[in-house]
Amino acid sequence: MITPCYAKEMSHYNGWQNSQLFSVIQVMDEDALTADRGAFFGSILGTLNHLLWCDQLWLSRFDTALPSPSGQDTHLCRSGAAWILERQGCDRAIVNWAQGLDQRSLDTELSWFSGILQCEVSKPMAQCVMHFFNHQTHHRGQVHAMLTAASQDAPVTDLIFMPEDA
Repeated sequence: MITPCYAKEMSHYNGWQNSQLFSVIQVMDEDALTADRGAFFGSILGTLNHLLWCDQLWLSRFDTALPSPSGQDTHLCRSGAAWILERQGCDRAIVNWAQGLDQRSLDTELSWFSGILQCEVSKPMAQCVMHFFNHQTHHRGQVHAMLTAASQDAPVTDLIFMPEDA
């Protein structure tokens, strides 16, 4: 299905994408970040918080030594600056996790308690890893659309344009 190289590449893509968002988020007014834009998670910051919270949750499932996130997903960080700090730490953790991933681990089943379904769930680890990275891309696409609508410079999102050193 996928290989550890896929996870490593996508972990770098995730970090590159988020680092491009930092410069936009740093200069945006907090009211603009938290304005309800009619998106599923309301605001730009609400969507970014949801994504960060979910990334932390999936990482805690992939590596049980890592803590699960606390609090409500859309209110994880109260400001853009706080989000950037948390996001940087999470992105480092994702790269570190991906660096240590091997094919044997990808070929196993992952089991966890689903808060959404309120039951125990088991899925192939490779499918969970693909979902993890696909979920990031999906929500960053929503953020990209909101930034564009807010007349902000939305970053390049195409994987093929990721710099070699990202």
